[in-house]
Amino acid sequence: MFRGVARSVAAPPPPPPPSASTAFAFRRFEPTRMRGAARFSSKSLPEDPDSPGPKPGEAPGGPSLPAIRVFARKKKRLKEAVLVEQKQPKVEPLLSRKPSELPDIEDFAYKNPNASAFSGHSKRKSDVIVQVNGVVSQVRPRGAPPPNWEKVLEGIRMMRSSEDAPVDSMGCEKAGSSLPPKERRFAVLVSSLLSSQTKDHVTHGAVQRLLQNDMLTADAIDKADEASIRSLIYPVGFYMRKASNLKKIATICLAKYDGDIPSSLEELLLLPGIGPKMAHLVMNIGWNNVQGICVDTHVHRICNRLGWVSRPRRKQTSTPEETREALQLWLPKEEWVPINPLLVGFGQTICTPLRPRCEKCGVHELCPSAFKETMLKKS
Repeated sequence: MFRGVARSVAAPPPPPPPSASTAFAFRRFEPTRMRGAARFSSKSLPEDPDSPGPKPGEAPGGPSLPAIRVFARKKKRLKEAVLVEQKQPKVEPLLSRKPSELPDIEDFAYKNPNASAFSGHSKRKSDVIVQVNGVVSQVRPRGAPPPNWEKVLEGIRMMRSSEDAPVDSMGCEKAGSSLPPKERRFAVLVSSLLSSQTKDHVTHGAVQRLLQNDMLTADAIDKADEASIRSLIYPVGFYMRKASNLKKIATICLAKYDGDIPSSLEELLLLPGIGPKMAHLVMNIGWNNVQGICVDTHVHRICNRLGWVSRPRRKQTSTPEETREALQLWLPKEEWVPINPLLVGFGQTICTPLRPRCEKCGVHELCPSAFKETMLKKS
């Protein structure tokens, strides 16, 4: 024991060369990390017979401990690279999977039979889905008549037979009905301009005040000052802008049409403040020339509620002009003129913008929107 202490104090002599037994003991007490790296190195990289390192069964006299550590680190990096490569999932085609294997989430993606497997839209851009009473019917091409439209139209006619809506007595077509044709056409144009964003009874009152003051002709409006026009047409919506447009329209009609109004749809649309709805109404009533359907907010709303109109990849139209174009694709031309007062009056009395009276509607069984708005508001 004292000899061991002395050796620890004095400078130790150089260690003798390790024998086979000491080499075996070193490998036996080698850390687990080193043993794992050595086993891996023997499998992935076979030993080179020409290398100067020690061979199995021989005493490792040549290589030193640092050399062994460097060799083990290299093998560890190779092992980690192989493990990372093994962890990467293998992508197998869907058809090669066995029936017992669970499918991936991509397998549940919607696949249209008429389109590619991962296409989001159908190739038939003009198709729409018709839904009646919660039942989805077959796909119908855009422009084809909706189912039961004749029954719905006839049912609306029966509900409108009493003609008790404001449009029946105060609509634009009633303006200047007692005037000569030329003056009546101008009165219809004025009434159409004032009717935008205004209720029928307000528009009717403004037209009547202009008529009572002999200001329902192009010559009278051209000579009147704008302030007088504003006071007569108030309280129509945007009355100041409409008074200015009336002055401009009267000047154009006197200069180009001898006090009359344009006789074509294109020329009417060039007048300030005149849009497609007004232009078609004036052509229908003033010139008895049907070139399109007059679609206002009531016609636009009701046609979408009934599922009569749509646009590509949409179940509804977003503007009255889109509704007009979609409606003209299938509605017979003989219905183009009466459809406007029919649906306007229906929208004023039963199919109202807010809280539609579906319980009083005679065609609610054929309407895909029946009671939906009422149920949403109650909930």
